[in-house]
Amino acid sequence: MLRKISISKGLVTPVFVIIVYDVNQKRVAKVLKTCRKYLHWVQNSVLEGDISDASLKKLKIELNRIINKEEDSVIFYYLRTTKYYSREVIGLKKGGDDIII
Repeated sequence: MLRKISISKGLVTPVFVIIVYDVNQKRVAKVLKTCRKYLHWVQNSVLEGDISDASLKKLKIELNRIINKEEDSVIFYYLRTTKYYSREVIGLKKGGDDIII
């Protein structure tokens, strides 16, 4: 389910990313709001979705301005293809499958 996004100078292949974060409670809302601009919220502290290289760079810059590197952590898992990807939810499904921009 890897998609190509057409750009005037060629094709850009987005990467599928899963982000997991553990940040101080004072910064949770800001981190979540920032990540939701680019990815789908799955559940507490977890987001996923396709993202272009340019958007990924923007997201990382924004997160670096928010987090305290001495207290907080943000982990990025990169999947170059979703061909072998599947997700199973046991219990309450908290997030949505749609991204709203």
